[in-house]
Amino acid sequence: MMKDEIDDSTAPLIEHLTELRSRLIWSVLAFIVAMVACFSVADPIFTFLTKPICAALADRGQDCSLAMIKLQEGFFVAIRISFLGGFALSFPFIGYQLWRFVAPGLYKSEKNAFLPFLVASPGMFLAGAAFAYYAILPLAFSFFLGFQKSGPVPAEGALDPAASTAAGIAFFGSIEEYLALTIKFILAFGLCFQLPVLLTLMGKAGLVSSAGLGAVRKYAVVGILCLAAIATPPDVVSQVILFVVVYGLYEVSIFLVARVEKKREAQLRAEGLWFDDEEEDAEEAPGEGAAKQ
Repeated sequence: MMKDEIDDSTAPLIEHLTELRSRLIWSVLAFIVAMVACFSVADPIFTFLTKPICAALADRGQDCSLAMIKLQEGFFVAIRISFLGGFALSFPFIGYQLWRFVAPGLYKSEKNAFLPFLVASPGMFLAGAAFAYYAILPLAFSFFLGFQKSGPVPAEGALDPAASTAAGIAFFGSIEEYLALTIKFILAFGLCFQLPVLLTLMGKAGLVSSAGLGAVRKYAVVGILCLAAIATPPDVVSQVILFVVVYGLYEVSIFLVARVEKKREAQLRAEGLWFDDEEEDAEEAPGEGAAKQ
């Protein structure tokens, strides 16, 4: 009898593990297919990623060319492009598999609450990545290229010792370093744009409140400054822009959490389950008076 009860109790766990394995297999297969597809078009993707640096070089009258410093550098750049592109391309399918695994264990109200955030998360990441690509990268690359300088050119037939010893600074970019820097910018802004989604979801779950977020605003400013210093290269322009954007998202998060709290309060009032602090104090006052007597 006891053996049967044990077998019955372990059956749901085995079914969940089997389903989880199936979801993971489909997710890995989708990632591999997307990675192979991106590897086959790695050159157009790399061309798209190099447009900001090419535009910045064109503004200075320079040719757009990146150097392959190491023999295997071109291959590993293609692998990195295919890896990141494959993950981005397969993410909707992976998210769908995750949703199919989690959804059966949720109530209908929980599904309706969680699904918008699942949809908003990749949308906000794309918004952050697009902002980095179209707004931040041109400014950052223009700032970096501003440190180039050309050495003085002596007049024809003249030999100036000072001019011959002066060194110029020219840009000979490595494709691997350039790609790493570009991806760092895109990922940093894409992840930072997840802040409203994360805080609003936490507010809906009751883990944070708009008042609490407002009370720690000064600490949030310090944290965002540290994030801007770590996530971006050491140039003031990109750090200031990242700070302004992330702090603006923090303020938007406070507003969204406040809206969630108002909707929750209105729902509880409609159900007769909401009690104001004044009403609770009024109910406790007679009891306190009787105790004093």
